[in-house]
Amino acid sequence: MRIILALIASALLFGASAWAQDPAADFPNKPIKIVVSVPAGGGVDTVTRIVAEGLHQRLGQPVIVENRAGAAGNIGAEYVYSSDPDGYTLLASQPSPITINPLLYKKMNFDPTQFEPVAIMTTIANVLLVRKDFPAKDAKEFIAYVKANPGKVNYASQGIGTTSHLTAALFESVTGTKLVHVPYRGTSPALNDLIASHVDFIFMELASAIKLHEGGLARILAVATNKRIANLSDIPTLDEAGVKGFESGTWNAISAPPKTPAAIVAKLNKAVNEALRSPEAQAHFAKINLHAAGGTPAEAKTFIQKETVVWGNVIKEAKVPAH
Repeated sequence: MRIILALIASALLFGASAWAQDPAADFPNKPIKIVVSVPAGGGVDTVTRIVAEGLHQRLGQPVIVENRAGAAGNIGAEYVYSSDPDGYTLLASQPSPITINPLLYKKMNFDPTQFEPVAIMTTIANVLLVRKDFPAKDAKEFIAYVKANPGKVNYASQGIGTTSHLTAALFESVTGTKLVHVPYRGTSPALNDLIASHVDFIFMELASAIKLHEGGLARILAVATNKRIANLSDIPTLDEAGVKGFESGTWNAISAPPKTPAAIVAKLNKAVNEALRSPEAQAHFAKINLHAAGGTPAEAKTFIQKETVVWGNVIKEAKVPAH
């Protein structure tokens, strides 16, 4: 009997030791929650739900998507930041809460640099999208119009510090124009007011803008890329319209709480990459003009650091005030 008990104890100790060496050995053994830092219906939310289904198929556990929007992503980010670092609570976000929000918010209860990047999900170009009845009919006319009407043209954004906000701030800075910022809480309310002609324009990611453009509900006047986009070949770049070297894109990422074990991050990263490369996800992305990114956690970390520098410089040069 003593021998049997000793063997059982030894097995338990070995199992505990093995888990300590590889915390991902039994991961996941319960549902995973992905907190989306924007309202339902936007680009980040759409991508996350596609990836979540892929993770469910590959990890064998339910993957729940929960929207916690507000303060340019800070509310959702703070929730995940304070969660247990066990891989069961993740953050899906636009750039702002994990890059430059410390420059835009006087008080934050988390440090974005401490998140553990899992992967960049998708990247996409931004476009200049105007209300359908805006006076300017093309990009050159638009630039001339805003220069001739300082302080009279307003633009929507998905919130303070979002790419749509900072792209417009950069546009103001390089063109010497003066615009009025109207921040919203996410993509859907901003676009709803643009469609209703309550705001004049927005710098919006292509996936959300192209359907409005094709449906005649709003108009894309220019793309913020270094060359024209294939399925919008008649739309010029902002560079062609006279704003030399102007480029802007957006992206979304999955991050884990600080101190999440590297083995768990690696397991999540592998599943995310497989989900992004799946025929199902690729078909979804093709329909909404998204480019799957993927890559290693180290590559995601480097990418986020570079983006922080780029948009941090925009904030400083454009003198975007903190709130």
